[in-house]
Amino acid sequence: LLTGISGVDDAHVFIGSGENVRLPCNNALPDCTSTTWTYNRFRHSAAVELIKLGIKKNDTESHERLSLGSDCSLNIRNISTEDYGFYICQQWTGVNRNQNQEPDARVFLHVLHVSSSQTEISAGLSVTLFCQLYSYPPVSCDDWIRSERIQLFWVNQAGVKLTRSDSRYQISSSSDHCIITLNTTLRNEDDNREWRCEVTQRDQVKTSVTYTVKRDPSTTNTHTTKEILIILKTAVFTAPTVILLQIICARRAGRKDSQQPEEIEINTIV
Repeated sequence: LLTGISGVDDAHVFIGSGENVRLPCNNALPDCTSTTWTYNRFRHSAAVELIKLGIKKNDTESHERLSLGSDCSLNIRNISTEDYGFYICQQWTGVNRNQNQEPDARVFLHVLHVSSSQTEISAGLSVTLFCQLYSYPPVSCDDWIRSERIQLFWVNQAGVKLTRSDSRYQISSSSDHCIITLNTTLRNEDDNREWRCEVTQRDQVKTSVTYTVKRDPSTTNTHTTKEILIILKTAVFTAPTVILLQIICARRAGRKDSQQPEEIEINTIV
C-alpha cells in the first residue's frame, strides 16, 4: 500500500496474466448500490465505467470477466495485458446519487506476462523468453527501482535465481520498459522444464509467471508412425511365408502316411 495525494492509501496489486484478481474498495458502504468502478489505462484518456451504482456495465470489452464482490471489490477473471491500469472505486450518495463521498479508493493493477519467441519447441532450437511488467503510468524500470525497488528476474524450477554468470543462459533487461529476457538453447532433458519470472518489491515476491517447455508432439508422432509401418510391412511379408511352410509340411505328412490318408486341417492366423 502506497500513500496517495488524496490522503487515502493507494493499493498496488501485482498479478500474472491468466490468473484471477480481486481489487479492493477501501471506501465501500454497507450495500454496494452506491459503488461505481472506473478504469483508465493512460494518463490523459477518459475513464471507462465498469460498474455503475452496483450494476455491471455491459458495453465494455471485459464485462464478461467482471463481477462485483459482496464487499464491493472488483473481481476480474483471466487477467490479460489489456487489464493493467488505474482503477477507482467511488461512492455516490444522496437522493439522486449525485454526491461523491470522498475520498476515492484508488487501485493500480500491474500485470506480469511471459511470452516466447518460438511456437514450436524441440531440442537444439534457440528460444527467447520475454517477461514484461505492464504498469500505470508507463514509467521506466530505473524509476521503479529507485522509488519502490521493483525488480524482475528469472528463476529455475528449483527456485534458484538465474544470473548472467551461467554460460547456458543469456539474460538481458530493458531500462526503458520493465522487460527481462532469457535466451537459451533447448536440450532433450528440457522437456517439461519450468522457468519462472518473478517480480519483487522491496525484496518481497509480488507475483510470478511460469513458462513450461512442451516439446513439439509431432516429433514423437512421426517416430510412432514409422514403427507402426515397419510392423505392418513385416506382417505383410511374413504371413504368406507362414502359409507356404504350412502347405509344404502338410504335403510331406501326406506322403509319409499314404496308406491311411486323412484330411489335414491347416489353421492359418493372419
